[in-house]
Amino acid sequence: MSGSQLVHPARERAVAILGGDPDDATLRRYLHGIPGVDAVGLEQRAAGLGTRSIKTSSKRWALDKIIELIDLTTLEGADTPGKVRSLVAKALRPDASDPTTPRVAAVCVYGDMVPHAVEALGAAHGDPDDGLVSVAAVATAFPSGRSSLAIKLQDTADAVAAGADEIDMVIDRGAFLAGRYGQVFDEIAQVKEACARPDGTSASLKVILETGELNTYDNVRRASWLAILAGGDFIKTSTGKVQPAATLPVTLLMLEVVRDWHRLTGQRIGVKPAGGIRSSKDAIKYLVTVAETVGEEWLQPHLFRYGASSLLNDVLMQRRKMASGHYSGPDYLTID
Repeated sequence: MSGSQLVHPARERAVAILGGDPDDATLRRYLHGIPGVDAVGLEQRAAGLGTRSIKTSSKRWALDKIIELIDLTTLEGADTPGKVRSLVAKALRPDASDPTTPRVAAVCVYGDMVPHAVEALGAAHGDPDDGLVSVAAVATAFPSGRSSLAIKLQDTADAVAAGADEIDMVIDRGAFLAGRYGQVFDEIAQVKEACARPDGTSASLKVILETGELNTYDNVRRASWLAILAGGDFIKTSTGKVQPAATLPVTLLMLEVVRDWHRLTGQRIGVKPAGGIRSSKDAIKYLVTVAETVGEEWLQPHLFRYGASSLLNDVLMQRRKMASGHYSGPDYLTID
């Protein structure tokens, strides 16, 4: 993921799909031509996916898989290099008493903390698909997204130059809700260009929709399509600073968009629910939803992540209970 080769410019692909330049009028015609969301049906599907039974042998696998897909996060104004070093230590050895515990996928920090994360990771810094740990940086005036495009692009370029493997950008929700789709497209496309490295590779771009501010499922679907059309490698629910953050119906909807995009283009796009996922019980529901909607092949770090700061602690607790024979976690999962 951290060394993915640059693809053709998003604009060229979008023109082919849209049948015209990605301006406000063309994007509005395309996005508003997408069928509306059946809210009741979506919520019923999400509820049903959380009640599947599993074999006991799958529970340990599920807990380990959740750990492998976590972006361990600290995004506070009071963050310090020492706090980031502690976060990295937790990422590398989540359970100091059990060396069989897998590493998390990434640590997610503000851009100015990237050098400290890279230094602390040392030789363990790299592609999580290879068992290493990536560095993700939030950028583009996170969490509000309210700054000039020049500042957003510099913010991104600085983080990539400092060693960030992944950029989590925020869209301009005000522009999206006002129907300025061309502006949102251009910002995402230019931020993706700012993810480029001198060696011809690119940092992966996660596009945060901040679904809690988009008001409707239809808007979430349109914003998901827009982010992918503009070149996003991942679509992400939330900054974690706005409520509601990640919800299962919204994540299901975004996974359905990713599934439909794959059917249309053959390209696989990642999904990252972030904010509010605190228990292994809830996290397993997301595993089920991914497997049932886009397939088990998406259950790897370059295609699915949890944005979380407290989830890991609960998963570790349930993992220890399993080891002692006192596991009391969920009894449902479809993957066997």
